[in-house]
Amino acid sequence: MTWSAAARGAHQPDNTAFTQQRLPAWQPLLSASIALPLFFCAGLAFIGLGLGLFYSSNGIKELEYDYTGTAGTGGCSACALADRGRAPPPPCSCAWHFSLAELFPGPVYLYYELTNFYQNNRRYSVSRDDAQLSGLPSALRHPANECAPYQRRASGLPIAPCGAIANSLFNDSFSLWHRRRAGGPYVEVPLDRTGIAWWTDCHVKFRNPPLVNGSLALAFHGTAPPPNWPRPVYALSPDPNNTGFVNQDFVVWMRTAALPTFRKLYARIRQGNYSAGLPRGSYVVNITYNYPVRAFGGRKLVVLSNISWMGGKNPFLGIAYLAVGSLCILVGFVMLVVYIRYQDQNDEDEDEE
Repeated sequence: MTWSAAARGAHQPDNTAFTQQRLPAWQPLLSASIALPLFFCAGLAFIGLGLGLFYSSNGIKELEYDYTGTAGTGGCSACALADRGRAPPPPCSCAWHFSLAELFPGPVYLYYELTNFYQNNRRYSVSRDDAQLSGLPSALRHPANECAPYQRRASGLPIAPCGAIANSLFNDSFSLWHRRRAGGPYVEVPLDRTGIAWWTDCHVKFRNPPLVNGSLALAFHGTAPPPNWPRPVYALSPDPNNTGFVNQDFVVWMRTAALPTFRKLYARIRQGNYSAGLPRGSYVVNITYNYPVRAFGGRKLVVLSNISWMGGKNPFLGIAYLAVGSLCILVGFVMLVVYIRYQDQNDEDEDEE
């Protein structure tokens, strides 16, 4: 089959610089005089940034206490023994006592930490209904299938919030008390529980359903709380702006962690006489022990920490930058040695000629 000149022309692209690939282009030709300085400069930059991150991380102060209740670790061991084989565990309280010889600079953050808890498990991480959490009334009555087996109660009532993530909500609580001098009274340190979740989560991603006759409880009428919850979702907090699906503790928990050991923010200490940090003296953290971790071999800790310009304590980031920077310097020296030897060999060959 032959094509006429007109037919061939109809299928040809336009005679422009773009379609005919005649646009000007620049392709760098890397030589030793360009590549070697790049490696050394990148290595020095990474090492400088790594040193800054490493020393900044080391300057962050932390206090942590393992209150899992392993035998011999304090009063929480009695609470751990009490929850063995009980679901839900009986209410129990324990305390962490510590002293500060100098100011613990602020701002101070109170975290809880869990280990061996795989929130990144695929079945666990998808066990939620984002439409329900956004406040859609239809999703409230008809939870998504991904929530199974925490989709409906045996009575047929839909669960709100549904899913394994919500059902496993962390429910230990903490209060911090301070005594300035020996023999004096303990004063409660105010814990700021507001603003601990991402703004976009509280105002965009998580929304309560429309009120019914001005009542949030009526909006959730006809639903049941998750099996492990002692109270319904609309009663999580007495504050009307911090209950239901927009409860700060709930929102923080629903943002799943990527690793099996993780921390989540519980409160900030930044009010009153403690805005500059924790002054010296004796302290006690009263712990309401509710959350069982012995069944999956986990541990739970309470952590007091301050932050720097880089955020919380994270020595790995500085070490990673130092390692990459050192590798760049090492590769640069290796390339320099190879280049010098190659140049010397070329010079000898030219002399022989």
